[in-house]
Amino acid sequence: MTDGTNQQRTLVLLRHAKAEQSAEIPDEERPLTARGHADAAAAGAWLARHALLPDVVLCSTARRTRQTWHGVALGATGSPPEGGPAGAAPVVRYEPAAYDAHPDVLLDVVREVDPNARSVLLIAHNPGISLLSALLDPERADPDGLRTTDLVVHRPTARWVELGPGGAPITARHTARG
Repeated sequence: MTDGTNQQRTLVLLRHAKAEQSAEIPDEERPLTARGHADAAAAGAWLARHALLPDVVLCSTARRTRQTWHGVALGATGSPPEGGPAGAAPVVRYEPAAYDAHPDVLLDVVREVDPNARSVLLIAHNPGISLLSALLDPERADPDGLRTTDLVVHRPTARWVELGPGGAPITARHTARG
């Protein structure tokens, strides 16, 4: 068994897909729009095309982030996130701390990942997810932040537990729409 010291790591940050706006629905319960569902599936297809399917998914507990993950999984594999061949589905952790979190809290959630995980997908909310991307790579981060369903691929240079500011250069991005 390895301690994950010499392996390349990938951290994909994803802002949830477009959600309904409604004063009648509590923020945590807002569902995705039709466009949000389509964009999430397109993001999953992009991850699959670029061989970026995660070993671990860290997902906020809000309805829109859970629905985003389900759409990403369907777009990437054509099956629900719980389906697929044995061993093919990632470990999924629904993280209450990731809801409306500051970047330091999101960083702490990532630092708790199994050291042997090679690829992690974090699905969360603005402004925290955009600020985390900027914290990890201040030079290449989008100054306007992540829009809904934006993906940013970071390559951490240290083990998960040691991940810190400036420690994960951005190597790729995907935007659901122009």
